[in-house]
Amino acid sequence: MKIALALAALLVVAGCGSDGGTTAIDPSGEVPAAPGQVRTRTVVTVMDTGSPELCLGAVAESWPPQCSGPPLRGWDWTEHEGQYMKSGTTRWGQFIVIGRWDGSTFTYEDAVVRTILDPIDQPTPSYPPASVEHTHAELQDIADEVGRSLPGAQGAYVDRQHVLVDVVYDDGSLQDQVDEEYGAGVVVVMSALVDTRE
Repeated sequence: MKIALALAALLVVAGCGSDGGTTAIDPSGEVPAAPGQVRTRTVVTVMDTGSPELCLGAVAESWPPQCSGPPLRGWDWTEHEGQYMKSGTTRWGQFIVIGRWDGSTFTYEDAVVRTILDPIDQPTPSYPPASVEHTHAELQDIADEVGRSLPGAQGAYVDRQHVLVDVVYDDGSLQDQVDEEYGAGVVVVMSALVDTRE
């Protein structure tokens, strides 16, 4: 499944809402483990400043770039010659990564080299109608709350009548939790890791 394509120029990957600011906080709490194989929902940066990490949140635009994420077990740069960049002892590249997620560490199984502009086989998400109407200020308060409290949250922001929250992985329990607390469809959980169909 390994595909060699041209590596894209470095871009900043960061969530932003159309109606408000972003809350970028890494709350404590137990992040769900995946029951089977998962892949990154989008192109992500694999960063190695001493040991490989899977950057699932924002990447700071610098040289070399700066980001962090869960440990990436089993990654071998020799399998990706010509597909990454290097500055001093720091190496990084952009991939769709496939493997296993135990709630704290990602175990590598495969990777596809993709550019940011390559289409990814995933439908454009559509959000359910919110069951409760809120003002923009109320939605921003909710975004601040879930950004602080939801396990694995990478950021939360207001998008029209919804709060979108980026998390590392959701097995469905995080969406159930916010539906119960804020009403169905008010908060939409966006998982950085998604289940594959093996």
